[in-house]
Amino acid sequence: MANLIFLIEQWAIGIYLIIAALLMWQAWRMSKARQAYRGTQFELERDLARSSQYNALTMMIMLVEVALIVVGIQFVVAPTVRENLGDSAQSAASVQEDGEFLTPAPSPVQGQFEVDSSGVQLGEVNPANQILPTPTLTPTYVGTLVPNSPPPVGCDTPNATLQVPGNGMIVFEPMLVRGTAYTDNFSFYKFELSGPATGDSFAPVPVDGTTPVRETGDLGQFVPAFYEPGEYRFRVVVFDLTNTVRAVCEMTIFISEPIPTPTPLATGGT
Repeated sequence: MANLIFLIEQWAIGIYLIIAALLMWQAWRMSKARQAYRGTQFELERDLARSSQYNALTMMIMLVEVALIVVGIQFVVAPTVRENLGDSAQSAASVQEDGEFLTPAPSPVQGQFEVDSSGVQLGEVNPANQILPTPTLTPTYVGTLVPNSPPPVGCDTPNATLQVPGNGMIVFEPMLVRGTAYTDNFSFYKFELSGPATGDSFAPVPVDGTTPVRETGDLGQFVPAFYEPGEYRFRVVVFDLTNTVRAVCEMTIFISEPIPTPTPLATGGT
């Protein structure tokens, strides 16, 4: 269902143009029927002309309702679904700290062995002689990476960076893109994709950011279901107020079919 909503959002402008063309056609039909109604004196022909007018008007009302539905999906439903998917993806990509790892040890059995405490020295221990473990952070999840992928391009400036997707990442489900995108006199940033589904030319992805992101954070949602599997170049492009490209970060990604979930085998009753 989410893929259908995003598809309607992506093709909303084309749907509006088709609806506008059909409205013009129905208006022309209504005008012709009105002329026929006024130009005939026979009751049967007048009834046919009147029926044609009603049919054209009904179709126009239905087209307007379809347009309103598309508007609702584009500006209400799709952003809500994208936000919900973003929350779930962000929870998977959040940095988590390693917890305390405790290995259970069996309790000693009395009578089997004795502990020799003659070499144990009691007293204060110098903290400088203690070796303490240093806690480490679990890195942000970026998915499976294909080795020896083509290197990133233009990601050596903080104005445009990509943390997710990582270079060579395999993508098969909606993904929350993370990174930075900003510049002086910032106007907007957008995603572009080049690969088998775009004729190996960069085509815009339906995400435009109008707020600069100076620290690594969420840039937008990318849905790979719209594109056929294969190797792609994915990039974020930053523009200034004169619509001039000021920064670009480009990565290689691999769009694949969704990975099937293993089905547990049912166990028969005894």
